[in-house]
Amino acid sequence: MKASALWPGRQDGPGHRAVFILLTLVSGALNAISFMALGGVFVSVMTANLALVGIAVGGFDLRLAGNSVVALVGYVAGVLLGARVWERCERSRRSGPRTLLIGELVLLCAVLTGWLVTDGGPPSPLQIVLLGAAALAMGCQGAMIRGAGPPGLSTTYMTGLLTALLTDVLAGRRPDWNKAALLAAIPVGAALGALVVVTARAGALLLPVVLLAAALVLTTRATAR
Repeated sequence: MKASALWPGRQDGPGHRAVFILLTLVSGALNAISFMALGGVFVSVMTANLALVGIAVGGFDLRLAGNSVVALVGYVAGVLLGARVWERCERSRRSGPRTLLIGELVLLCAVLTGWLVTDGGPPSPLQIVLLGAAALAMGCQGAMIRGAGPPGLSTTYMTGLLTALLTDVLAGRRPDWNKAALLAAIPVGAALGALVVVTARAGALLLPVVLLAAALVLTTRATAR
């Protein structure tokens, strides 16, 4: 796999695989938390949110429709912002992955702050703000993976990876175990996210923040080398 000049080294090496898995765990955990505690929608699975918009409209559920639209708008804004930052990093030869991960971490820390000051129970107006900020962070992550990752790789949505893996199996080709690991990381992250909401709700958002910080540390080390 071709390495990005903004992220040195082989993108299928162990360090990069660890970063991708950590980011996928972040997505799974944050989606579980947003679904269970931030309005019943997802912050990175936009296909599901589009379906939820239709369900909400058909069922006259204005709250669900509003939350779905907030997540959609936040994610789209994150992708557009992330793509613009990536382009600027390419021109200035700065590390695109590290820059975008720092931005994502700042956004999630802001979400964490709002979550902590309300003891894990933000009122409706703040809940909408936190939902939008979390979706914005996931959009930035999606843009980063689009620029730095191998073709076809994603850490925020898995339909394409699942389709590719099943197609390879049916065609008798050797499965891509790296992609299989990412696919498995989504339910693992979601399970961890759900667990912390149920058992330690007030500190639930610490989980994706810690996972993302670990991914940033690994990325910074790769860039330094």
